[in-house]
Amino acid sequence: MIEDISKKIAWLKANPKMLKGIFRGIERETLRIQKNGIFSQKTHPYSIGSSLTHKWITTDFAENLLEFITPTSDNIDYLLSFLTDLHCFTASKIKNERMWPFSIPYLTNKKKNIQIAQYGKSNLGKMKNTYRIGLKNRYGDLINTISGVHYNFSLPLSFWENWNKNKNKENNSDYISSGYLHLIRNYYRFGWIIPYLFGSSPAISSCFLKNTKKKYKFKKNKENIFYLPWSTSLRLSDLGYTNTKILDLNIMFNDFHQYTESLKNALETPSRQFTNIGLKDIYGNFKQLNTNFLQIENELYTQIRPKRKTENGESLLEALKNRGIEYVEIRSLDINPFSPIGISKNQILLLDLFLIWCTLVDSPKINKIDFLLITKNWERIIYEGRKPNQKIYINTKKETKTLIEISNVIFKDLYEIALILDYNSNDLSYQTACKEIKLFFKNPDLTYSAQCLKFLIQKGMKKTGLSLANKYHKKFINENYLNINKKNLEKETIRSHQKQIQIEQEDRLTFEEYIKNK
Repeated sequence: MIEDISKKIAWLKANPKMLKGIFRGIERETLRIQKNGIFSQKTHPYSIGSSLTHKWITTDFAENLLEFITPTSDNIDYLLSFLTDLHCFTASKIKNERMWPFSIPYLTNKKKNIQIAQYGKSNLGKMKNTYRIGLKNRYGDLINTISGVHYNFSLPLSFWENWNKNKNKENNSDYISSGYLHLIRNYYRFGWIIPYLFGSSPAISSCFLKNTKKKYKFKKNKENIFYLPWSTSLRLSDLGYTNTKILDLNIMFNDFHQYTESLKNALETPSRQFTNIGLKDIYGNFKQLNTNFLQIENELYTQIRPKRKTENGESLLEALKNRGIEYVEIRSLDINPFSPIGISKNQILLLDLFLIWCTLVDSPKINKIDFLLITKNWERIIYEGRKPNQKIYINTKKETKTLIEISNVIFKDLYEIALILDYNSNDLSYQTACKEIKLFFKNPDLTYSAQCLKFLIQKGMKKTGLSLANKYHKKFINENYLNINKKNLEKETIRSHQKQIQIEQEDRLTFEEYIKNK
């Protein structure tokens, strides 16, 4: 089922420097809440900058849904330190509010009062706002307040060059893009390992269960919070995570040209469902950017997706077509409530190992039958991942193996890769993380979801969430004096407001003309 990659690992060990220069980036979402746990009704704080133009602090779907974006770096400690500084800076500006520490918001059946994010009066700002109005009309506003962490990962150019030569391939300008698609296919096959280990949303508010066919028998606590005894990440389920059906869009990851063309078709083909919503309301206000299957590329909600930095005025699709895949974005990470900043170093170390492994292991092309089976595996882990002796499918014949059997094979390879990375950094961090996390399979009670569920059942979501939010807020306030990026963040606040004004003043087109030109 899983290829023996001992020869490939030996090849890496012979030249470990090929893995020096892995670049990473983190995007962490978190809801601003009032001290009582209810959604903040305040607009995005002016004191932390313009959500339209700030490099590192913006908003996602809602006005109170903060998003912290780190620079890319090959230094994990710097990345985590910068993310901490963003939290400390923000906490110092919103002293009467808190940052919610879970992916799933705490909600009662009362009115939600979700304010869609605003970005000013420029055409660019109106487009970002209209896109979110479209998300609300297409999928609902509540579901778009669910938060997550995105992990961006790229391998060094020297690795790809040597990898291409080692495979005796002809000189092909697309070999890096092909390599990342190879990684993506394997992430779909085996990436369920991430919600098993790090899923932190085993419970969900009753508000998310309305008008939903329940496949599983949920239990309920006194708060009207529903949970499953073995679930890991309900955020990734059809109850929470808004997931575009990539099979329906015929978007596969087997060939770079086919991927970009299928993405282009989804961006240009009208959907009957979304056409029925209408483009504008009776007052002439846009209800969505367009009526196509995808308004923009970001609406393709998948567990992992290929990315490329865009240049001014360039769309993601254009950037991919022009220069190929630059990195992958992992989107299946819940907020880690046991970390003040939503992610820990051990998670990053494990992700590095696993993504390198996905690159090395043989990755046959995936057809629709394969993908349906892959989807069933993810669903099984999401809803019942910690069930004793849980099994998943290993081939289209529907043969199965237990998680422990599969994890033993994977972690044996991960440990060998850890030796290489630790050799490069002259420490033991990767090996230590690998050993510690492997225990999660033998003892599911160590998983994040099991620990979360224990607290949520005993103390409730509101009490647990507010306790953590207050604890982390105090920590951020107390540590803000250590914030080495404080001056840069103050400067960026000023610069971002000035940049927004400049963009607004330079507009020459009407909004409708602007949209047509996009």
